[in-house]
Amino acid sequence: MLKLGLTGSIAVGKSTVLAVFADQNIPTFSSDEAVHALYRGVAVPPVAAAFPGVVTDGEIDRAALSAILVVHPERLKDLEAIVHPLVRAEISRFLATAQASGADLAVVDIPLLYERGIDWGFDKVLVVAVDPATQRVRALARPGMNVEKLDAILARQLPQAEKLKRADCIIWTDGSLEETRRQVLELIQSLRTGR
Repeated sequence: MLKLGLTGSIAVGKSTVLAVFADQNIPTFSSDEAVHALYRGVAVPPVAAAFPGVVTDGEIDRAALSAILVVHPERLKDLEAIVHPLVRAEISRFLATAQASGADLAVVDIPLLYERGIDWGFDKVLVVAVDPATQRVRALARPGMNVEKLDAILARQLPQAEKLKRADCIIWTDGSLEETRRQVLELIQSLRTGR
């Protein structure tokens, strides 16, 4: 089974690209969705202990947690030390399940794939990219996003140009959804035929 890592900066279209793979019945894993699930489950007690006051109705209140991290960005390391091992365990389970199912390809979306300095064991890495001006427009249109928060997020991410240099494959999402879909389908064909 070919293990494809998918990455890219904020608001470049990673979820859209991942959805195209899923539409083709290819097993997909979203690290962001895994974190959301962990914030409703096993991550609640350790995160609550490290960040008092961030639990609402038994789950992590992402807005409250984000507010703390904006004021104390150095605390992000504390959060990552709790959450990242849990996500890595979920990824390992996902890949084992995909392999056991007989899938020939599985895709794992990890926004900070390059930034973590971890050898994830992927056969190839796909970088999703977009023009930086388009990226800012998309990101700032998100609920709760502002210029300061976006700049803080971008400062923690490897610049897009560096991600593109490291990529085995690239999908550009500047065009229409149909154009993005066409690129993904061509990539799937290429990966499956070994071209």
